[in-house]
Amino acid sequence: MKIVVTVKLVPDTNAAKRIDPATKRLVRTGLETVLNPFDEYAIEAALQLKEKLGGDTTVTVFTMAPETGKETIRKALAMGADDAVMLSDAGLEGSDVWATSYAMAQALKKTGFDLLIAGGLADDGNTGGVPGALAEYLGVPALTNVRKIEEAGDGKIRAQRETDSGYQVVSGPLPSLITVTMAVGEPRYASLKGIMGAKKKTIVTLMLADLGLDRAVGTDGAKTEVLEISAPKPREKARVVEAADGASGAQAIFDFLREKKLI
Repeated sequence: MKIVVTVKLVPDTNAAKRIDPATKRLVRTGLETVLNPFDEYAIEAALQLKEKLGGDTTVTVFTMAPETGKETIRKALAMGADDAVMLSDAGLEGSDVWATSYAMAQALKKTGFDLLIAGGLADDGNTGGVPGALAEYLGVPALTNVRKIEEAGDGKIRAQRETDSGYQVVSGPLPSLITVTMAVGEPRYASLKGIMGAKKKTIVTLMLADLGLDRAVGTDGAKTEVLEISAPKPREKARVVEAADGASGAQAIFDFLREKKLI
């Protein structure tokens, strides 16, 4: 089975960030990039499944990112993935969810897969829209919020889908796409052996010219436009109320909620 895990390179959560007022985009120059934390759970799910299936099962990491992100991708290889594919081209800059998922889908058609695994969200954008759009462009079923893959092979997949009240057991044909939750298990640490071995693993680079796209991507292909960016309003100073008893305390809370037009 060929398992492909999509990952995104995101700015380090602890790094100071700045928005370019002209382009209204995040200034990434000088920012350390890391693997999207949600995607690390997708890598873990893929490696667990590989260990379970054995045989000729492989795990390929796929990302759309600048070539400068190669070393970050090697962390996924150090965790245990077999190889990686990077879609890297200056023409992709400014792509929104629509353009990103379209370009990624065309690249994934070239690489091929039996099972595509993705994290549910990205730490920087948090739209959660790319996996669903990928499934649509690829024409494969999508199983979302998966907490455990029970079975995969013989042309089908069976998994537990996490819900607010428990979980559902769902199944579908392969090839398919799944998004995983953090319940799949804590991502493993890369061992020293894995880190050393990752240096020898293959990272294939694809460019837009390799895909033969029939639609624009990047800024020209984006369906959305950022019109304005503003900093969040500072939080108001906390209001402290001392109540003589429970009844007066409840009345104070009620008056505050009514003042804010929440009741």
